[in-house]
Amino acid sequence: MRRMCRNIRTLFNFEPPATELEIRDAALQFVRKLSGFNVPSKANEAAFERAVQEVATSARTLIAGLVTHAEPRNREIEAAKARARAAERYAAAPTQRTPTA
Repeated sequence: MRRMCRNIRTLFNFEPPATELEIRDAALQFVRKLSGFNVPSKANEAAFERAVQEVATSARTLIAGLVTHAEPRNREIEAAKARARAAERYAAAPTQRTPTA
């Protein structure tokens, strides 16, 4: 299974619901990924910002239209799970011992 970019978070079915800032941040990360620009040049700035706005609008429409019977996820619990996964992923590799004479 391929994982989605770690910087783009799932926004559907949380309590409290995703904020406008979270939706815009996800849209920004998506456009950055597609364009390859972290910060666009002046020549590309308008197209970049327009794309962010359009993706955010589409994300809002998608989130509003989705239906689930599952209980909303708790943000704090999901954040704790994410921290645990990150700690495991980035845990320091065991140090190698050098033999003593």
